[in-house]
Amino acid sequence: MNGETSWISHCFDDDRSKGIGDFDSFLELSDEANKEMTGVSMDLILPDDLIGRILAYLPIASIFRAGSVCRRWHEIVSSRRFLWNFLDGLSQKPWYFMFTNSDEPVGYAYDPILRKWYSIELPCIQTPNWFIASSCGLVCFMDNDSRSELHVCNPVTKKSKKLEDPPGLKFPDYSALSISVNRTSHDYTVSVVKSKQVPENFFQWDVSIHIYDSETMMWKTSLTEVMTGWRGGDESVICNGILYFLIYSCGGGTPENRHGLVTYSLSNRSSPLIRSFIPVPAPLTCGRLMNLKEKLVMVGGIGKQDRPDIVKGIGIWVLEGRNWVDVARMPHKYFQGFGELDDVFASSGTDNLIYIQSYGAPALLVFDMSLKLWKWAQKCPVSKKFPLQLFTGFCFEPRLEFDP
Repeated sequence: MNGETSWISHCFDDDRSKGIGDFDSFLELSDEANKEMTGVSMDLILPDDLIGRILAYLPIASIFRAGSVCRRWHEIVSSRRFLWNFLDGLSQKPWYFMFTNSDEPVGYAYDPILRKWYSIELPCIQTPNWFIASSCGLVCFMDNDSRSELHVCNPVTKKSKKLEDPPGLKFPDYSALSISVNRTSHDYTVSVVKSKQVPENFFQWDVSIHIYDSETMMWKTSLTEVMTGWRGGDESVICNGILYFLIYSCGGGTPENRHGLVTYSLSNRSSPLIRSFIPVPAPLTCGRLMNLKEKLVMVGGIGKQDRPDIVKGIGIWVLEGRNWVDVARMPHKYFQGFGELDDVFASSGTDNLIYIQSYGAPALLVFDMSLKLWKWAQKCPVSKKFPLQLFTGFCFEPRLEFDP
C-alpha cells in the first residue's frame, strides 16, 4: 500500500509536511512517542487480528492515518490479510469524483463521512468525456472516440488493467458502459451496449451487447439484433445479474413515450429485447441508472407537461419487478439551489447515497436513500472560471482490497 497510495496518504496526514522526514523515520518517532506516552508497548496490549478488525471499521481516510500512528499499525493495514479478511465485505460510503476542467481529467474527490474534498489524479483516463462506470471499488473507463479502448482501475491503489478491444461495431453512434464486481470472488463483468443506425433508415438501429469476463479475460458478443422505432443510448447498469439500459424513441412518439427501459439477463440471454420493455414512470428529460444494493434505481428529470424539454423537477424511483416505486422528489429549495439547471444533469450512486450535480456548476447534492434526507455536500474547492466551463463526475467506493 505504501507508495501505491502515497497521494492519499499525503492528503490525509498533515504531519508529513511538517519536517518529519521520510516515512520510516516518521514511524520510528511515532513508536518512541507512543511508548513514552503509554509506558507500555502497544504490542503487549492487543493482538494484530483484533487491531485489524477494529481498524477495518474506520473510514478509508482514517485507515491511512492509522497506518501512520506506528510501525506496527502500518504493517497491519498494509498486509494482505488485512485487505482480504478484514476489509472485504465492509462497505465504505461512496465518494464522488468531480471533474473541474473541461479539457483535462482533473478534479477532486468528495468523502461524505469526513465531508472533505481531496485532490487526486485518476489513472488511465485522458479526457473527462470518456464513458465511466464503477462497482465495488473498481472503475471502468472507455474512450469516447473509437469506443474500443477500455481500462479497469482502482482509483485508490492506482492499479489498472487495459482490456482487449471489444468485438462488434466500430465507431457506434451510441454506447453504454457498465461493470459489476463480485464481492466474494473479486471477479468482474464489463458490458458494452452498442447502437448504430441502419444505413438510410432512421427508424431501425443495430443493437449489440458485448460482455467481458475477468476470469476468462475474454469478450463475448451476447446479442445482436435490429430494433425498430427505438435506439440505445449511454445509460446502463448491472444489478443482480441483469443488464438494464435505457432506450430512446426515434419514431416520433409522444413525450410520455420518448424513453423506455429494457432488461437483459446475463445468464439466460433472453431475446428479443423489446419483449422486456418497461415504460418509464414519468415524462423524462433524461434518466440516470444506478445499482443501490442490487436494486435498480433511476434518477430522472421530470419534464413540463406543455414543454417536455424543460425540466421542472427531479424524481427518484426504484424498480420492483416491472413496476416503478416513487422514492422521493427533490424539494423545490434544493432544485432552485442549483441555479440554472439544464434538461440533463449528472447523477450516480451506490450503497445508500445518490449524488446529483448540474453540469453548469460545482454544487453537489447528496440524497440518503435510507434516511430520505437531502443535504448539500461541502463546497468544492473550485469555482467557475468562465461561463462555458462544465462540471461532471461519478461516484465510486474507495476500497483497498479490489484490484483489476
